[in-house]
Amino acid sequence: MIKVFGHKAPDTDSTGSAIIWAWYLNEIKGQAAKAVLLGVPNTEANFVLNHWGIIPPEIITDVADNEAVIIVDTNNPAELPNNINNADIQALIDHHKLVGGLETSGPIDITIRPLACTATIMHNLMGESAKKMPDEIKGIMLSCILSDTLEFRSPTTTDQDHILAESLGKDLDISIPTYAAQMFAAKSDLSSFSDVDLLRMDSKKYTVSGTRFRISVLETTCPETVVDRKVGLMASMPEVAKQDGVDQVLLFVVDILNEEATMLIPNTLAKSLAERSFGVSVTGDTVKLAGIMSRKKQIIPNLKL
Repeated sequence: MIKVFGHKAPDTDSTGSAIIWAWYLNEIKGQAAKAVLLGVPNTEANFVLNHWGIIPPEIITDVADNEAVIIVDTNNPAELPNNINNADIQALIDHHKLVGGLETSGPIDITIRPLACTATIMHNLMGESAKKMPDEIKGIMLSCILSDTLEFRSPTTTDQDHILAESLGKDLDISIPTYAAQMFAAKSDLSSFSDVDLLRMDSKKYTVSGTRFRISVLETTCPETVVDRKVGLMASMPEVAKQDGVDQVLLFVVDILNEEATMLIPNTLAKSLAERSFGVSVTGDTVKLAGIMSRKKQIIPNLKL
């Protein structure tokens, strides 16, 4: 049985892509596979699973030596099980930049393409077999694209992502604006999460000039509900950094509708990084970053110390 999984802190694309590819392996390729998760899916991913009637995949904490696995939506060992390099990695499907550090026991299939969504890549790889997807898998695929493109607002959006999403929406006879609004409303409901939960909910580890960061992004249609908690969030950052083995936690609150981000500024390191990276002048404990919506394309590539 091949286990298919994405990164820790599963979002919609990571969760959905594992489900899509496990379906493809089982139903089209005749290979026994199952989707699993490396953590609790976020509120948007949970909404998507419920909407399309899919039981949430099992959550695992690690993989065994020589266990057959396929990795989707990441190639970063920091976002994968601790024992990943001792597993039998059979394939990798991703849309992020290469980080390095993964090891395999032999040659594997690797597909990394500059598209907004891993699910779009999977549709390409399926070819004519994509026509056999049942509605619930089409719905998951559409959800992945809408989530990763922020309903085509993100600068990562490509024509392929947009055209595929429109085609899936037509096949499913649903209104993309209405459905996307429901997804984003679910993503924006963060009331039940602690400050520590929010800092880890959608985050990735990256090193900039020798300084280790946990870079957290919260995408919401109600940014004020997060920014209003800035005192507690900034107070929690040092402990999260210590527990997670990084030097600093950065938090960007992305306003989906106004297409901008608010970055929290807890100290002089964050202030210096914000000013050097985004060309802004920081005078308080937050700063607005106009047009910044994508961690992958706009935040990570611009970070400077």
